[in-house]
Amino acid sequence: MEIKLSEKLKKLPPYIFIEIDKKKQAAIDKGADIISLGVGDPDMSTPQHIVESMQKAVADPKNHHYPMGTGLLSFRQAVASWFQKRFNVTLNPKNEIAALLGSKEGIGHTHLAFINPGDVVLIPEPGYPVYNTGTIFTDGVPYFMPLLEKNGFLPDLEAIPEDVAKKAKLMFLNYPNNPASAVATKEFFSKIVAFAKKYNIIVCHDAAYSELYYESKPISFLEVEGARDVGVEFHSLSKTYNMTGWRIAWVCGNPDIVGAIVKVKDNYDSGAFQAVQEAAITALTASQDCIEEFRKIYKERRDVLVDGLNKLGWNVTTPEASFYVWAKVPKGYKSADVVGKLLDEAAIVCTPGNGLGESGEGYVRFALTVPVSRIKEALERIAKIQW
Repeated sequence: MEIKLSEKLKKLPPYIFIEIDKKKQAAIDKGADIISLGVGDPDMSTPQHIVESMQKAVADPKNHHYPMGTGLLSFRQAVASWFQKRFNVTLNPKNEIAALLGSKEGIGHTHLAFINPGDVVLIPEPGYPVYNTGTIFTDGVPYFMPLLEKNGFLPDLEAIPEDVAKKAKLMFLNYPNNPASAVATKEFFSKIVAFAKKYNIIVCHDAAYSELYYESKPISFLEVEGARDVGVEFHSLSKTYNMTGWRIAWVCGNPDIVGAIVKVKDNYDSGAFQAVQEAAITALTASQDCIEEFRKIYKERRDVLVDGLNKLGWNVTTPEASFYVWAKVPKGYKSADVVGKLLDEAAIVCTPGNGLGESGEGYVRFALTVPVSRIKEALERIAKIQW
């Protein structure tokens, strides 16, 4: 039997993180002592009080049935309370918040709610691959907004052609940014609101890294006047509480947009396991000291890696947020060349910038997901490479 793939599946570019994992595993199979600074998966464990909450919830028979599509009201109320404390934004838990099976799932399903063939989707580039793959699956037309250092890694709205803006249905944003680690200002978000209202564009702000900050707190898109008229924001417990494998997140904001996403989800999944939602409630409502401790650990790692690379002659700006370091490659090299050289000569895995978009050429992304001792060892290995 000949198995034929759909045309949509054929259009998909290789998923960069799967490819990186394959190369890493191949090196491990050859006996290499790999230092993995590639995929953004926290190395620290989920806090014990959250694990214990999950253990208790799993044993409760009430959680063994189909969950509600929008999530437990108690979960949505916990989100609303957390959002009020963190951003001073009031959300209605009944219709402005919905649980997700991770923000990746929610972002990917958003296209199905709004995109018709030929509709334009404005996508930050370099950026999270799902913004584009969701566009491909719905026969939308991607328009990539370059994130350049000269613009503070913010999209240049004035560079978007008028005819493109008029056809645009969705715009994705991501701050704190992956991979560039930039943060957005209230002034920038206000410009986004005005742009979205002018062209009737739905704004989807991916705020998965909102709690991984250092010197100052990032703001929410929903803090800006008029933001709820045009968009929603995605939040995740994955990076904040080291819960990547738990698959729990939420979307919040404009009730009509949230409702449309929920309608898609109702036809694709049966909601997030209630025991996971119970654990998420504990995460959001208990002491947040664990997050502060995580930030201290990431900050130490950030400072060691950035200082070390700069001493070795690299040109690296200290990131304000996220657990990524967006580093310019040594002069004369391409992103893929540096990634290959680091893997072959130093057994270090990182992400090529151009693998996340053309504008990422000339950069590599390091994830701060190994202990300081391993970062120092990585720097020692890099120092021995002849560039």
